[in-house]
Amino acid sequence: MNLLETSTRRIAISKASTQMVIVASIASFITIFCLVSLNYLNGLYSFQGQVLAADQKANNQLNTDSVAARNLLVSYKNFIDQPTNAIGGNSQSIKSSNGGNNATIVLDALPSQYDFPALTTSIAKLLDNENVNITSIGGTDQSASISNAPMSNPAPVQIPFTFSIDNANYTTVQALLVELERSTRPMQIDSIDITGTDSNMTVSVSAHTYFQPAKKFTITKETIN
Repeated sequence: MNLLETSTRRIAISKASTQMVIVASIASFITIFCLVSLNYLNGLYSFQGQVLAADQKANNQLNTDSVAARNLLVSYKNFIDQPTNAIGGNSQSIKSSNGGNNATIVLDALPSQYDFPALTTSIAKLLDNENVNITSIGGTDQSASISNAPMSNPAPVQIPFTFSIDNANYTTVQALLVELERSTRPMQIDSIDITGTDSNMTVSVSAHTYFQPAKKFTITKETIN
């Protein structure tokens, strides 16, 4: 074997080795690329599956809510269309003390706004209807510290108040207490102080009623990882 043949053979071997290294590098690159792509596609498939599942869940809930809303509307119409309201008054009359439809009665019973001046006005009207001599109507206006903003989970809030009458007889006081019990807006008596005689009584009452802030409805977003 001469020098030329040896040199040619070495060149061929070197060339073959270089080609093998290139082929191996390309194969490794393709393998790694495929593995990375497969992992990405697998993650994308899993994510899309979660999105589709959440979308289906939301769609099912929407359908359920839609049916519930239609049923609620029917129930509401039946609730307000009753000729006699829940406290025995005429649903079509708003002039009488117990008149108005059931929706009006509910809103009057538990208003969504704190309004102390309006409360004292309604108490004064109730006492006037009983023809008693009002000496005072009081309480603390908490407008500055109580929020009327809607809440996610509202609860009834007490509103304390007081009133006093004099020159009343036993029958008048009894009728007044009955009227307080029948009031559209619930009024709970905390204490009552009566002095005088059967025909000339002075009555001081401490009581409270309620209001409840409106419910806040929010639309939430769900993040899918």
